[in-house]
Amino acid sequence: MAKVFFVAPASANVGLTSICLGLMRALDNIGLRVAFFKPFAQSADTQDTDAPPIDRSVIFARELMGLKVPAPLSVRFGHDLTSRGESSLLMEHVIGQFENIEEDAEVVIVEGLVPHLGDDYGASINVAVARTLNSEVILVASPQGLQAKELEEHLELSERLFADPSDPNIVGYILNKIRQTGLTTYHPTESAPQDDFTGAVDDSKTISMVLKRDTRLLGTVPWQPLLMAQRMSDVAKSLKTRVLNLGDADNRRVLRVTVCARTLPNMVDTLKPGTLVITPGDREDIMVACCMAAITGVPLAGMILTGGLEPDSRIVKLCMRAFDTGMTILSTTADTYATANHLSRIGIEVPADDFDRLELVITSVAEEIDVDWLSNRIKTKRKPRVSPAAFRYQLTKRAREANKTIILPEGNEPRTIQAANICSERGIAKCILIGKEREIRNVAAVQCGELHSSIKIVEPPSVIHKYIQPMVTLRKHKGLTRQMAEAQLEDRVVLGTMMLALGEVDGLVSGAVHTTANTVRPALQLIKARPGCRIVSSVFFMCLPKQVVVYGDCAINPDPSAEELADIALQCADSAILFGIDPKVAMLSYSTGTSGTGSDVDKVRTATALAKEQRPDLLLDGPLQYDAAAIEDVAASKAPDSPVAGQTTVFVFPDLNTGNTTYKAVQRSANVVSMGPMLQGLKKPVNDLSRGALVEDIVFTIALTAVQATQNTDVL
Repeated sequence: MAKVFFVAPASANVGLTSICLGLMRALDNIGLRVAFFKPFAQSADTQDTDAPPIDRSVIFARELMGLKVPAPLSVRFGHDLTSRGESSLLMEHVIGQFENIEEDAEVVIVEGLVPHLGDDYGASINVAVARTLNSEVILVASPQGLQAKELEEHLELSERLFADPSDPNIVGYILNKIRQTGLTTYHPTESAPQDDFTGAVDDSKTISMVLKRDTRLLGTVPWQPLLMAQRMSDVAKSLKTRVLNLGDADNRRVLRVTVCARTLPNMVDTLKPGTLVITPGDREDIMVACCMAAITGVPLAGMILTGGLEPDSRIVKLCMRAFDTGMTILSTTADTYATANHLSRIGIEVPADDFDRLELVITSVAEEIDVDWLSNRIKTKRKPRVSPAAFRYQLTKRAREANKTIILPEGNEPRTIQAANICSERGIAKCILIGKEREIRNVAAVQCGELHSSIKIVEPPSVIHKYIQPMVTLRKHKGLTRQMAEAQLEDRVVLGTMMLALGEVDGLVSGAVHTTANTVRPALQLIKARPGCRIVSSVFFMCLPKQVVVYGDCAINPDPSAEELADIALQCADSAILFGIDPKVAMLSYSTGTSGTGSDVDKVRTATALAKEQRPDLLLDGPLQYDAAAIEDVAASKAPDSPVAGQTTVFVFPDLNTGNTTYKAVQRSANVVSMGPMLQGLKKPVNDLSRGALVEDIVFTIALTAVQATQNTDVL
């Protein structure tokens, strides 16, 4: 039976939704099956109407975390039944909805009602729901400048609501939105500080007093302005402005606001990345200055032109190139003061469609939760699956522990530079960029301010001479001369591969601007296959809603033989093991078991036998159709005796045409994140990127490569 945690607010404006979702992410990161339940919808745009209830928490849990979340009841419905003394009937409705949560969940997070002015029933409904669901209670509070005594009163009042012996236990509490300056945020595993903090610290003294409580502190979440940053599209919607240039309004975020009515020399220093400029519409000089900043690479959030005034059409034409950089230009009839005042009062609630910001919020909260203590509290004995969040969490953790050096031949490519900076900041890997130092630093200045100090830069002309003779030695059987080697080393991928071959780096990642062939060919020539590997192949890690599975080979081998296919299957199983996935291998075909005939299915049947013979310890079966491999109900009828049918974690496709088509269909149709292709079978790790790779994709590929390098330590 699942453990149920009821998350209740100790007061208003504590960020309850963020805490609930972050708590789910923290538990999911350690492999627990988490479900979410929101008994009552509580969104400002629906609670006072007769419209069907819509709740942001439910939307986020469904869309971002892939959970099956029951539709909530309306707050009005709960208030009506409670006011008529029919709380028992209300709880019957709650139980009915609760029965629809994920059946295999090990822990359920229930989000309570947040009190609002004039709400006489919210607290009693929270207590009734927690009792009905036999929950343990986690309280959420926020100092928000309160004195220690005031915060204590909030927590004690909430504890008394749930204190009756017949009511659920109080597990602990979480402090959110902690404003601090000059002091590191407390973590739940640290002792409470004893010093009497004074000066500019906002909430530290309050927290130091509250930490002396007997109730368990489960986490302290700091206030981070970046997590409150609205998109320009949100600003436009809230202020009801007219859009003069939409730009990249859905992605540009407001990190700071400046009201400009000054001369250019006095305002130019305010033009920084993420700045929203508010200025009268007839100040064309300020508009031109902002556009110049945009053209030179400063990603301003945008401009709001006030007073109903719009710039001269000739000025607009002059600024068109700046508009193309993504800067948003809005116009409002309100004056500058009223606009700035309205902007300061925009709510910080995450909009229902802002999944990027919500992901940052959830990740930040999850990092501050004492999840190990909660895990012990749950005391589950079920073997955890590898969820996408858990896979990413463990991947970056293991990469940090590996402390490997990764070479990036595409050193001047903007996404690659950003990814290298992120990896350096997070300690995922030590990165080396190949390219002209001046060019790389100029790109870095635009993309991320400056290059991280730990990143090294290798300029090809200064080092090529070191690798000519070693390359001739490696390729002498192919007749390679010094002149030919020198010419080939002009290719940065070849240069990076030679550095890897000689053990100067631990892995290589390329492909943001190069083709797969450009990345793989030097590796096959200079790194070569590991002993015992018949073939070099690839895998994708497919982040399905509930778990991560392995697809192979979807990128390298067009039509492997039975022997090669068996080798690919074993490589895929080993890759799964390396990255914490329990391998249950399905050899896929158009028929299951002995139901089909033909050369294609015979190849899979032979490959299955060969793989079983080589690795009798593996759970491996085939031929299996995809549905029989993946879906328990289908497996029960098509392959009832198969050890992997219905629970496959490693899918081995019979050829490249089938594998590549399937992975792209799943990725695009189901909006599934895929990591890869990751090459397997080489002596040292070399990995390819899609030319459409996002910065996050490159970061995780670097992490994959670093972890791979822990298994590839032989120097040629």
